[in-house]
Amino acid sequence: MNLIKRSIFILVLSATALAGCKVNYSFTGASVSPDVNTISIATFPNYASLAPPSLSQAFTEELKDIFLRQTNLALVKENGDLIIAGEITNYSVKGEAVKDDATSLNKLTIVVKVRYTDTKDDEKSFEQTFSGFQQFDANTNLSSVEQTLIDQINEQLTQDIFNKSLGNW
Repeated sequence: MNLIKRSIFILVLSATALAGCKVNYSFTGASVSPDVNTISIATFPNYASLAPPSLSQAFTEELKDIFLRQTNLALVKENGDLIIAGEITNYSVKGEAVKDDATSLNKLTIVVKVRYTDTKDDEKSFEQTFSGFQQFDANTNLSSVEQTLIDQINEQLTQDIFNKSLGNW
């Protein structure tokens, strides 16, 4: 009987000790402070002269989506605990892989400037330029692959921004 009481006592003591522990883990590698609950993401205006008009909205929505998918933060219109703003600064297509004076590949590049503000911890705030690109066959008309390339680049850029702002790398 004494062994049963001792086992129950140890079990209750262990459960009490563990109840005060909090483990933060994430499958995305995101590190969000417990006092951070909201995020504001402003529309990224397009200052790149060759970019399609829809790029601004597509990029901004992809950026919102990644933060909402990979965190529990609530999206608010303004004054979030985390604030992301910026602009699209470049959209260019350049020839690559030149052989015998002919280009076999083209590269579409999108550049965005990001201002990230953590209102709870200013040391985590930053301003940085991010660049993403995709290559495509030089014999292919850009307009036939442009939306697919933009989607891929937006995904790459937003993941890089997410990793820089909340990633534990």
